Amino acid sequence: MSQGNSSLCSGGPKLVFACSGAADVGEIADRAARKITKNGSGSMFCLAGIGGKIAGIIKKTQAASKVLAIDGCELDCVKSCLQQAGFVGFEHLRITDMGMQKGQAAINDENVARVVQHGAALLT
Repeated sequence: MSQGNSSLCSGGPKLVFACSGAADVGEIADRAARKITKNGSGSMFCLAGIGGKIAGIIKKTQAASKVLAIDGCELDCVKSCLQQAGFVGFEHLRITDMGMQKGQAAINDENVARVVQHGAALLT
C-alpha cells in the first residue's frame, strides 16, 4: 500500500482492515474480513495498530500490494483511520451501500458471504 505518493509494492501482501463496531454491520464487516483471510484472498490486519501508529503495522501496510477497507456504515471509520495515517489509493467497501441497513441487518452467512464476494473481487 502506498503512503503519500509512494507506489504500491508489487508482490506485497493484500491486507484487509475492517470495522468491528458495535452495530450489526460492524460485526458483518469483521466476519467478512476473517472469511477473506480464511479463503486466501487477503489477510486481515490490525486497524488499532494503524490508529496507534505502531511502527511495524504501518511499515507492513506500506509494503502491501493492495489494501481493502471494509466499513459498516457511512461513518467510514476504517477509511478515516487509514487516511489519517497517510494511506491513499486503497479499496473501500461500505456495507450500507450494499443495501444492508445499520441496526436492521441480519448477521447471517448470506450477508457475510455477499461482503466476502465483493471484497475478494476488490482485492484481485
